[in-house]
Amino acid sequence: MTINRIFIAFMTVCGLAAAGVLILFPQSREFRVAPYFWVLITMAVFEGIAFSVTRGAPGTVITMESRMIGFVIAIALMFLVPYMAGLPLVPLF
Repeated sequence: MTINRIFIAFMTVCGLAAAGVLILFPQSREFRVAPYFWVLITMAVFEGIAFSVTRGAPGTVITMESRMIGFVIAIALMFLVPYMAGLPLVPLF
């Protein structure tokens, strides 16, 4: 399994986890760090760990396409799952 597929799977889990937090704790929307940034922070942590473990060797760095796909999936899940659960949409900023 390539690092790109692992990253996309990780971002899917992060999107579902963020959605779960928003459903279980609706007051978390008013937290100092917006839910949008939760996804960006987890992306940065994953990329930092992946880079440090593989030392940036060719073929082990996450491609830009995978970053965008993972980001879009996580944000879409973070918005759609709570919306389908009956909560109003989360403001982006």
